[in-house]
Amino acid sequence: MISTSESAKPIDVVLIGAGIMSATLAVLLREVAPGLTIEIFERLDGAAAESSDAWNNAGTGHSGFCELNYTPEKDDGTVDVSKAIQIAEQFELTKQFWTSLVAAGKLAEPWRFVRNVPHISFVRGEKDVRYLKTRHANLVGSPLFERMEYTEEPAVIAKWAPLLMDGADPDVPVAATRMAAGTDVNFGSLTRSLLRSLVSTPGTGIHLGHEVGDIRRDGDVWVLQVRDLKADATREIRTRFLFIGAGGYSLTLLERTGIPEAEGYGAFPVSGQWLRCTNHAVIARHSAKVYGKAEFGAPPMSVPHLDTRWIGTGAIRAPGHEEFGPMSTMPQQQLLFGPYAGITTRFLKKGSWLDLLKSIGIDNVRGVLDAGLSNFDLTKYLIGQALLEPEERLAVLRTYCPSAELEDWELQIAGLRVQIIKSDGKGGGVLKFGTEVVTSADGSVAALLGASPGASTAVSVMLEVMERCFPSQWKSDAWQARLHELMPSFGKPLHKNAELCRSLRAQWSEQ
Repeated sequence: MISTSESAKPIDVVLIGAGIMSATLAVLLREVAPGLTIEIFERLDGAAAESSDAWNNAGTGHSGFCELNYTPEKDDGTVDVSKAIQIAEQFELTKQFWTSLVAAGKLAEPWRFVRNVPHISFVRGEKDVRYLKTRHANLVGSPLFERMEYTEEPAVIAKWAPLLMDGADPDVPVAATRMAAGTDVNFGSLTRSLLRSLVSTPGTGIHLGHEVGDIRRDGDVWVLQVRDLKADATREIRTRFLFIGAGGYSLTLLERTGIPEAEGYGAFPVSGQWLRCTNHAVIARHSAKVYGKAEFGAPPMSVPHLDTRWIGTGAIRAPGHEEFGPMSTMPQQQLLFGPYAGITTRFLKKGSWLDLLKSIGIDNVRGVLDAGLSNFDLTKYLIGQALLEPEERLAVLRTYCPSAELEDWELQIAGLRVQIIKSDGKGGGVLKFGTEVVTSADGSVAALLGASPGASTAVSVMLEVMERCFPSQWKSDAWQARLHELMPSFGKPLHKNAELCRSLRAQWSEQ
């Protein structure tokens, strides 16, 4: 455990959860306000061990390039690409932030957390080919997507991603788009690197194995009951600003604050599994992130993809790094397919089976039941996924890798995603697939709920938190100037500025 000295004076900022969101917010605040006191509390004995971990679904580097669920087709055949453009814009801001930290020596060894991996969208059948062609035409006019390639030629697709066409039916129409500048991001490794940069600065404390219990208001500060799980000792922590970035437990902790903004929310957890390739010859033939279209009734995070990732396969103890748990070994190329969804009542992999039941109260029970009844097809889909036999999983895999053999793939347990159920204002509830920031009226507490695209938009989402919760400082010349130094396109949409977009991407490719 790393800790600053305790005093009766309230801490400026307390963050619950040592994942990518808390780490990003802490570093951003440290950059614009070096004098702040910041403390992070994490219930597990390692940082980024849940949703931010590379094996728990958070390693893609979503940028809107290939994720077809971000570009829905309307009933009239038009394709809405606004969300893909928004996410691509957000991820460019994220890359600029990382670049600035690397240049300043505050984020070392970028190869540990980011790699160049092309992003490909792939479809079959005449209807989906028309859809993808329209999607490409709508996107390529934006500077963010101007280098997106499109083809309906099987030979070209085979060159981009050989496994897609190896053994495929030659009579079925196919199409694909490709962004060669795509990335793979290991958000677990990135989070630990960000936290290491924080502990070298004064006024920062990072406490692993510490669980936050009761949260109450005392005047203009928040008082947290924090238990040291190893020592079995509890102490009070006082803070002026509280951020809750605890993944699936965020809603539970937010409800403990008692703020009216937390009322009416419910939670809908979804489990996940991957098929992980164990055949190195197969892994070596594929270097891309290939996304297709989701099955009817599938949640957005279950869009199938054949995914190249760079992840360490083991753990090592390294001097100066022990406080965050063991480091990963040298990243190696991995190949995953999925995810396969399922039913769960836990909110975290290391959570309790009673999590869902405990989250239901008088203020949200009607919304939760209403959302459940309104999403019967989703529930049916999740149950079906949970009951899949190995041969059935293989059959799904073969729609993207026709030559796949069962002995070359093993089941890998993925992370959990807790989607939010939000009040519809009429007593019912609506299931939301996205990330949502909830803040108190006075800006003294903020929480991050939901999932996808999550980690890849961490910088933009945390900037939103800063704007809402530190309004006067946000408008100050000092904060604005520093944010522009860190992110040159801050406040300047790249979607509308082709020259700046090309210039910043050239700088990124040189890193």
